[in-house]
Amino acid sequence: MDKKAEIQLQNPPSDVISAVKFAPNSNQFLAVGSWDCTTRLYDVTNSAMKQKFNQESPVLDLAFQDPVRVATGSLDNRVMLFDLNTQDEKVIGTHDNAVKCVEYAGKINAILTGSWDKTIKLWDTRDDQCVGTYEQSNGKVYAMALIDEKIAVATSDRKVLIWDLRNMGQFLMRRESSLKYQTRAIKIFPNKEGYVMSSIEGRVAVEYFDTDPEVQKKKFAFKCHRSKENNLVELIYPVNAISFHNIYHTFATGGSDGFVNIWDGFNKKRLCQFHHYDTSIAALAFSHDGSTLAIACSYLDELEKVPDPQPEPTIYVSRNQDRINQR
Repeated sequence: MDKKAEIQLQNPPSDVISAVKFAPNSNQFLAVGSWDCTTRLYDVTNSAMKQKFNQESPVLDLAFQDPVRVATGSLDNRVMLFDLNTQDEKVIGTHDNAVKCVEYAGKINAILTGSWDKTIKLWDTRDDQCVGTYEQSNGKVYAMALIDEKIAVATSDRKVLIWDLRNMGQFLMRRESSLKYQTRAIKIFPNKEGYVMSSIEGRVAVEYFDTDPEVQKKKFAFKCHRSKENNLVELIYPVNAISFHNIYHTFATGGSDGFVNIWDGFNKKRLCQFHHYDTSIAALAFSHDGSTLAIACSYLDELEKVPDPQPEPTIYVSRNQDRINQR
C-alpha cells in the first residue's frame, strides 16, 4: 500500500494503544484508549487531537454511545462515561476485576462490558445502574463483539459464548474455540451469519452460527501473520486486531509482525497487504462506511530482544479507496 495514502495523527498516546473506534456515522472523529491512562478524541481530517480525558488507570477498551458520549473500561475495574460536549465524566459502575471489553448496545440503549471477573454486564447510563450480570463459563472475558441483538464472547478457557440481547436468561450456545491458543480478537460478520476470531499463534478462524451441517462445512481456519527467517525458521506472530468493512463484509487483521491484511472470508483469499509498520499492530477500526481505516501501532513486549530504541506508539489513518475497498 502506498504510504502517501495515509496520514499520521499528531499527539499520540505515550504508552500502548488498547483501542481505536470511530464515532457513529463518521469517518472524521476517532476515539483512542491507551495504557497511558488517557482517552483521546482526534479529528482525523485535520490530524489534530481535540480532547483528552485523564483517568486513574490504563484504558483497556472504549465505545461511543452516541456522537458526543464515550464509555471506557479500565484496569481499575471501572466503567466510565465521558461527555465530549460538556467535558463531564462519571463512573457508571464497576466490575470485580479489570474491564477488558466495551460495546454499545443500540437495540436497548445500554453499554455492554466484559471483564476479567468472568462476567459481562449491561449498564443503563440514564441512572448509572447495572441492569444485568451474566456469567461467562469459567473464563475471563478476553474479547467481545456485538451487532444488533447478537453477542459473541471469547474467554480465557478457549470458549466462545453466543448471547441474544432479547433473551439474556441463558446463552444461545457455547462452543470450543477452533484455535488451539489464546484468543486475541473476535468480530461478528456485519450480516450476523457468523464471526471471525484470531489467536496469539498466527491463525484466524471463520465460524458460522447456524448449526446446520451444510452451513458448518463452510467454516475454516487459516495461518497468517507469519514469516520465515533466512527462509528456514518460521516466525509466528499474534493476530491482535480484526475490523470488518460494513459494506463489502471483508475484514482487516493486524498482527505483531507489523502488517495489516485485508481478507475476503467468503472466498477464502487475501485481497491485499499494507506496507510494513515499524512495530505491532495493536488495534484497527474501519469507519462506518468503510472509507477510512485507523491503524494503531504499539510495541507489545512480545519480542525476545527488546528493540533499541523502542518504537513509539503511532496512529495512522488510511483513505486509500482502491486498497481498503477491494473485494
